[in-house]
Amino acid sequence: MQRTLVLLKPDCVQRRLMGRIISRFEDKGLNIIAMKLMRVTPELSRKHYAEHVDKPFYPSLEEFITSAPVLAMVVEGLEAITVVRDMLGATSGLKAASGTIRGDFSSSRQMNLVHASDGEEAAEREQTLYFGAGELCDYEPVATEFLRAADEG
Repeated sequence: MQRTLVLLKPDCVQRRLMGRIISRFEDKGLNIIAMKLMRVTPELSRKHYAEHVDKPFYPSLEEFITSAPVLAMVVEGLEAITVVRDMLGATSGLKAASGTIRGDFSSSRQMNLVHASDGEEAAEREQTLYFGAGELCDYEPVATEFLRAADEG
């Protein structure tokens, strides 16, 4: 089982797409074990996007991510990092395949609705930026036995 951070970005919140996107993760059999609506501060943005702070595009990224609330979630499941990123599609909504979240709902590179951690190290680091240990709610859905074979995790 893996955990990954997912942010429904300001454009997703403003366009009222949160429920539709959350449903996709649940339909896939992923567990949402933490969730909160919050504002990303400039300080949190700099921590989250630390590798981009010195790049020319960073000021517009910070302006965007702090412009409206985000919905932060920790999503758990088998190979959750890869599964979620595949569900999102290519970074640019213009290049994302139909059937992916970005392919179905986005037509922008920056306003691409959703962020998801790109690897295990990033997932662990990003989760601690948005959630304390006491905010994660582990549970086993009763439907698990119908979502995957017992020997799959």
